[in-house]
Amino acid sequence: MPSRRKRVAEGGLRGRLARLLAGWDEALRVGQEAAVRRELEEADDLFLLLCFSESFGLPNPASWHTLELYPLMLEEFHEWHRRMGQERSPLDHLRCC
Repeated sequence: MPSRRKRVAEGGLRGRLARLLAGWDEALRVGQEAAVRRELEEADDLFLLLCFSESFGLPNPASWHTLELYPLMLEEFHEWHRRMGQERSPLDHLRCC
């Protein structure tokens, strides 16, 4: 049976190792968070373009499937056109502001 002193020393080493690994993991994530966030925004923009492509005059092969998403996507569309630097909705028939 290990002595109390040995168990405390092992716990301290494990704790230090866990903190070291957590710090290493955080250091690796810092540079990648912005890139991942940018990729997610680009994917969201592409999805919005697919949903609202007929409104922009582009043929949409999936218009029947995306039609029921319009009410859910209205708030996200508002955030999107604000992020693109447009104060008002670029679509005349779609008023979100």
